[in-house]
Amino acid sequence: MRQLFGTDGIRGKANVYPMNIEVATKVGQAVVEVLKNKQNPKIIIGKDTRLSGYMFEHAITAGVTSMGGKAILVGPMPTPAIAHLTKSFNADAGIVISASHNPAEDNGIKIFDSNGFKLDDKIEEQIEEIILGKDLQLNKIGKAVRIKNASGRYIEFAKSSIKNYSLEGIKIVLDCANGAAYNIAPLVFSELGAEVIVLNNNPDGENINLNCGSEHPDIIRNAVIKNNANIGIALDGDADRVIVVDEKGEEVNGDKIMAISALELKRKGLLKNNTVVSTIMSNLGLKKCLQENGINLIQTQVGDRYVTEEMRKNKYIFGGEQSGHLIFLDYATTGDGIISALQLLKIMKKSGKKISELAEVMNTIPQYIKNVEVKEKKELNNLEITKQAISDVEKSLGANGRVIVRYSGTQNVARVMIEGEGDIESFANKIVNAIKEEVGV
Repeated sequence: MRQLFGTDGIRGKANVYPMNIEVATKVGQAVVEVLKNKQNPKIIIGKDTRLSGYMFEHAITAGVTSMGGKAILVGPMPTPAIAHLTKSFNADAGIVISASHNPAEDNGIKIFDSNGFKLDDKIEEQIEEIILGKDLQLNKIGKAVRIKNASGRYIEFAKSSIKNYSLEGIKIVLDCANGAAYNIAPLVFSELGAEVIVLNNNPDGENINLNCGSEHPDIIRNAVIKNNANIGIALDGDADRVIVVDEKGEEVNGDKIMAISALELKRKGLLKNNTVVSTIMSNLGLKKCLQENGINLIQTQVGDRYVTEEMRKNKYIFGGEQSGHLIFLDYATTGDGIISALQLLKIMKKSGKKISELAEVMNTIPQYIKNVEVKEKKELNNLEITKQAISDVEKSLGANGRVIVRYSGTQNVARVMIEGEGDIESFANKIVNAIKEEVGV
């Protein structure tokens, strides 16, 4: 059982173990130690807009330089931008200080390899082993430099993903979640000619994701209707995922964006191996849509890194999560909210169709998701009351529905998902109440 790394790096309350400066310093040291065959390895270090980012940036930098590494600091940048810059600067690794869509009091650490991909489990386990106990030889001293124009590299890279295709004539409401893309995202869309109404781009260190961004699509929904916009785009705190609303204010989630994008890729003959990769949380409607159009769907465990691993292993080029992590592997090595939005906007502009029309390709099966806080993540198969509740609900749903209960990889939360017909909210509540009884806070 891993003690530090979850499905998306290390995450927790800032200044509380494991997200304290001691662990952060050791992360910097451990990454250099794993790269010990490199002479003075270069490590890109970026962050989102959380107040605690300052202390973690300095702590990780201290760790890297205490082992003879070179820390390249780029400041607040989207997570996918760090993945890109790791390759662009020919660095040996990239480290992102972010807790993504979590509240400001949380923070996290994610690590990319030299090719801009998230580390596989084995390397994370090596790093964890070093952090938790290995004595290191501190016999070298490295240095740190701060790069001020790194954002320009990513902006040009993002625009090139649609070959600088003009978005003139499209009115966008853009919610930056007071996060890492607060300055970059508006420039990307406006430089391509779109009219951009920007919301939540004034971070103060404590307002990241606060009643805004991809977790609160109602903000862009209201603004799209008020401003008669063509589309609303909501990013999360580190801009690695996106949620969209159409011109009527209806949400277009990651599953629908995958359906639209997959059909377009197939139409253009670009969908390699005729396959899309998603997680088990994707709606059954996505599977039916793809099957009807002769496209295969492969599903992985939850986490965009597992989607990416499956894609790389079998040479697929497109996949993602219902939550809005979308991976266009021909352009990016990880989920990228800005690039995903650009791909969708290009389809919209070239087809001449509204987003609501494009989204009609997929019929969503009723789905209800509810989270419940837990004090500990006991093996679900050992929770007898919960097991019985799940069994009862599965029998009620029959063959045309499904139940997924899992723990979050980044929070002390159990997620209950019910899909099918009937009173699925009541079905979810039955399982939630069982979990509360056995491991609830």
